[in-house]
Amino acid sequence: MHMNETNKPASTGLNVVIEENVTFGKNVTVGHNVVIKEGTIIGDNVTIGDMTVVGKRPSSNRKMARKPPAALPPLVLGTSVTIGCGSVLYRGSTLGEGVFVADLSSIRENVTVDTDSIIGRNVIVENNTRIGKRVTVQTGCYVTADMIIEDEVFIGPCCSSSNDKYMGAGNFSHTGPIIKKGAKIGNNTTMLPAVTIGENAIVGAGAVIVKDVPAGTTVVGNPARQIRP
Repeated sequence: MHMNETNKPASTGLNVVIEENVTFGKNVTVGHNVVIKEGTIIGDNVTIGDMTVVGKRPSSNRKMARKPPAALPPLVLGTSVTIGCGSVLYRGSTLGEGVFVADLSSIRENVTVDTDSIIGRNVIVENNTRIGKRVTVQTGCYVTADMIIEDEVFIGPCCSSSNDKYMGAGNFSHTGPIIKKGAKIGNNTTMLPAVTIGENAIVGAGAVIVKDVPAGTTVVGNPARQIRP
């Protein structure tokens, strides 16, 4: 551990690794076997569960077309953030006040999760994604890179989204779905790249969204079709 008496967690489990220049607020609780990477900024009343890594740097190989940036700002965890066990949070992201991240979740670099949002168990949030306030992303969802989720959206379990229309062919500007304020997405929905789901729209369970969904409508099926204005 690299810290002094005025900058350390209030409670620390066994086998914790804290790298240099980590900043701790008041009343921070760190579980067993946690790794906190260099420069991470942790606010007051934050809880970090066992076997979690915070502030990880992304990596790549020769095949990867979109390599992560070499320089990233520190990971920032706001006041009263809770991180479950076995999660991995990357450098360059910011979690706002009261955000809850459940066990076994992954949040990549350049992600913003705003106030009081919930990232459920075993959720993957890819890079360059923006999640608004009071959003719920339930268990097992895949949130693609370059996606925008506005305030008060509900995403049911096991939903999936994509941002590459031609699956690696290199001729499409990566653009994830946009989910507007208050929309509700049912279980096992699949959202194709660049679609917009309008404000307060409802997407039925198992739907496949291949085109924009107008605000205030309900859609179901594969491909999704409107059933109610």
